[in-house]
Amino acid sequence: MNAPSFPRPAPVDIAHHSHLTGIFEPQREEVDVRGLEIVGELPSDLLGAYLRNGPNPRFDPIGRYVYPLDGDGMVHRIELADGAARYTNRFVRTPMVVAEEKVGHAIWAGVTDLYTPSEAEVGPELAGTPRELPDINVVRHGGRLMAMAETTRPYRLDPADLRTLGPESCDGAMAVGSTAHPKIDPATGELVLFNYLLDPPHLTWSVVAADGSLARPPTPVAGMDKALMIHDMALTGRYIVLLVCPLAFDMAGLLTGGSVLDWRPDDGTRVALIPRDGGPVRWASCEAFWVWHFANGFDLPDGRVSVDYAQWSYPGGFADADHRNVGTLMRAVIDPETGVVRRTALSDRDVEFPRIDDRSLTRGHGTVATVGKLAGREGPMDSLWFFGPSGSEAHWDPGSLTVGEPVFMPGAEHDYWGMIGTDRADMSSWFCVLPAEDPGSGPLGRARLPLRVPAGLHGAWFPA
Repeated sequence: MNAPSFPRPAPVDIAHHSHLTGIFEPQREEVDVRGLEIVGELPSDLLGAYLRNGPNPRFDPIGRYVYPLDGDGMVHRIELADGAARYTNRFVRTPMVVAEEKVGHAIWAGVTDLYTPSEAEVGPELAGTPRELPDINVVRHGGRLMAMAETTRPYRLDPADLRTLGPESCDGAMAVGSTAHPKIDPATGELVLFNYLLDPPHLTWSVVAADGSLARPPTPVAGMDKALMIHDMALTGRYIVLLVCPLAFDMAGLLTGGSVLDWRPDDGTRVALIPRDGGPVRWASCEAFWVWHFANGFDLPDGRVSVDYAQWSYPGGFADADHRNVGTLMRAVIDPETGVVRRTALSDRDVEFPRIDDRSLTRGHGTVATVGKLAGREGPMDSLWFFGPSGSEAHWDPGSLTVGEPVFMPGAEHDYWGMIGTDRADMSSWFCVLPAEDPGSGPLGRARLPLRVPAGLHGAWFPA
C-alpha cells in the first residue's frame, strides 16, 4: 500500500481536553478483584453481572479526539452474588490496540482524522486502515458476548475473563457492520439490527435468530439516498423504527479541514418504519430534530406506532447553532398509512440515556429511567429521573457522584436499577443499586470499585 498522503498528527492536548480529564480521564490499569467494599447492603436476590462499555484510549491519542466517537473500548463488569461483588475490567483488543501495545504509543489517529499509518509502520494488513472502535455498548445474544461499535463489526469477548476473541459477524448478519444498539425481541429471541453506510445502499437491516444463526442477511432499505448518521433504533412487534435525522457525512468538508458531519436542518427529520416481515418501507417526515437514544417502541391497536426517545434540538458538538439545545423525553406516534407524526413531550427537563425494563421491549412499558438535570434545562446532567407510565416522576440527587446510564436489573424477589458513578470529590467509583419501587430513595447499597472508572456509555444486566 502507498504511504499515507497526510502527515502524522500531533499529540492531543490532554490537559485541556474536557473528555480526557476529570471523570473522563483514561484508565490504563486492568484488574480482577473479589470482595469489594460494600456500603449499605446489596440485595441478596440479585444474581448476575452488570457490564458497561465506554471510550478509553489505550495510549495518549494523536490528532483529534472527538467524544463519543473516539477512544478504545474498555468493558467493566460487576458480578453480584449473595450480597457480594466482584469487579473485572479489560480493554477490547482490536488489531490496532495490539499493534500500539507492541510499540507503547498511539499509532492511529481519531476517526475524524484523514491520517492512517503506513505499511512500513504497521505492515500490509493494517496499513491504511482506520481505527476500529468497539467502545459503545455490550450485548449478549445467541451464546455470544459482544462489544459493539458504531457501524463496524463488534468484537466477541470471552465471558469467563472478558478476553478479546476477535471480530464477530453473527453468521453474516453483521457482515457489513452493525449499529451499536441492536434490539433483542423478548417474544422471539431475535436480535434485530441496522447499519448505515457511506456508500449506497447507505442503510441495511438484518436479523440474528435466537440461537445465533442468520435469520436475514443485510437487506437494503429502500428510500435512503444519502449517508446519514443514525445511532439507535426502536423495535416493535411489526417494525424497525428509525428516526433519520439530517446529520450528513460531508467528506468534501473533511478534506478541506471541516467536520466529517454536517447538520442540515432544512432537510427535516424522516421516520422509517421497516416491516419485519420484509414488506415495503413506510416513510414519514417532520421538522428537524436529533435523537441519540430510544427508550422503546410498540404497536398500537389501531395500527399506529408509538416510540419514546430522548429528543434534542440538534446534535451538540456537530451543529453550528445559535439557539439553546433543548432535550426532552418525547413520545412520537406515527401513522404508517398517512405518514402523520404526532409528538408529545413527556418531561420538561433535559434528559438522556433513557432505559426501561428490557423484558418490555416491543410492547407497552413501565418506568423510563434517564440521566437528567436537577435544574431543568440548566447545568450538568447531575441526577437520575424516573418517569412512570401514568405521568409520575421521581428523581435521585446523587450529590457529588456523577452517575451514568441506569440499567434495569430484575431480582428473584424485587426489581432494581443499577449504574456506575464517580465521586468528583475524590474520584472514587461506585456501583449503585436503587430499588425500582422507590428509586428516589437512593441506593440500597453500593460497591466501591477498586479503581476509577471513566465516565462511559452503555451497559446491560445479564442474569446468571
